[in-house]
Amino acid sequence: MVSIEKRLDLIELRNGKVELDKAWETSLSRKLIIALLTYITIVSFFSVAQLPKPLINSIVPTTGFVLSTLSLPFLKKIWISN
Repeated sequence: MVSIEKRLDLIELRNGKVELDKAWETSLSRKLIIALLTYITIVSFFSVAQLPKPLINSIVPTTGFVLSTLSLPFLKKIWISN
């Protein structure tokens, strides 16, 4: 049988990992990386599709995507309260 101290150490280790995952999920770095990768993906698609001004026209869908992801925590709070 595993000792209580060993079990407690394992729980604390797991909690540390969970806290780091949560910090990453809410970090500005993650949001900026997602925005940049989204922009690059849309620019690439617009370029392959030979659409005009892919660097400029990719800003609108990227902004829409970022705004939709930023609104999710607010909507989650409303959903939880109901």
